[in-house]
Amino acid sequence: MKHNRLLFIGIIMVTILLLITLIGPYIPYVKNEIDEASRVRFGENNVIMTAPFSPEEQFPFGTDREGRDLLSVLIVGAKDTLLMMLVICLIRYLLGIPLGLLASRGKGFFSWIVSSWNHIFSSVPIIFSAMILLSIPVLVLHEFRFFWSILIIALIEVGKVAHIVQEETIGILKKPYIEAGITVGMHPLRQLISNILPNILPAIVVNFFIDIGRTALLIGQMGIFGIFISQVFVQTGAFAAETVNTSLNWLTLLGQARKDILNAFWIPFYTCLVITFTVFTFNILGEGLRRHYDRRSV
Repeated sequence: MKHNRLLFIGIIMVTILLLITLIGPYIPYVKNEIDEASRVRFGENNVIMTAPFSPEEQFPFGTDREGRDLLSVLIVGAKDTLLMMLVICLIRYLLGIPLGLLASRGKGFFSWIVSSWNHIFSSVPIIFSAMILLSIPVLVLHEFRFFWSILIIALIEVGKVAHIVQEETIGILKKPYIEAGITVGMHPLRQLISNILPNILPAIVVNFFIDIGRTALLIGQMGIFGIFISQVFVQTGAFAAETVNTSLNWLTLLGQARKDILNAFWIPFYTCLVITFTVFTFNILGEGLRRHYDRRSV
């Protein structure tokens, strides 16, 4: 830790996020029943005021358009946010790791799949791929849109993860101890468990945590464009309707706050603040882990 400040800072920042997620909702100040909105308030001279209300002593972060305490919304939404990002990355790596290992055996079917998958989704920004796939009409109002959204976002970068695993494994297979194991007749499964996986694990761990931060940024961008993980259509007029987010996670809250930038700046400001903190947390932790493993390998 003394020689790796980034790892130390990253662990502290992750600890803060975990405390907010696990303990935050039980703090007496935090209002868990945030569905009970208070949109109207009487001010001086009985002037009627409507939400959103600016930051004050009662609401240090202000309120959103529903009159809900924004600080409570952000704290309660922390669990959904972090869990969603973690699940996306877990699916991505659970599929990418075995695919990359199979592709490392040389040119063949799995190598072609990894190469094609990686090139297709690397040729365009990931935000565009996610927007196109999640805007498919059959998924817009699907009953299980949330689960399909999680799966699609995870699958987009499975090829990239598999490519990283493939490259790392190919490098390991050229090491002398691998050839020595083959010479003495070591079983391929034992070779995989004893020599290959332990040596590619550092690269996998580092990229996993960095990918969590990238996932937070991706879904935040989707929210800005109005592409929500979970949503419903709400009729706004005789022949008009709009999509409305049905989740309290930070990332889609940012998308709803687009229209508040000028007249209620505190809503997108504090939402962006916690998202930025989350992205930096996992990027710093990932870089700290990279330096830790590089130092051990010297």
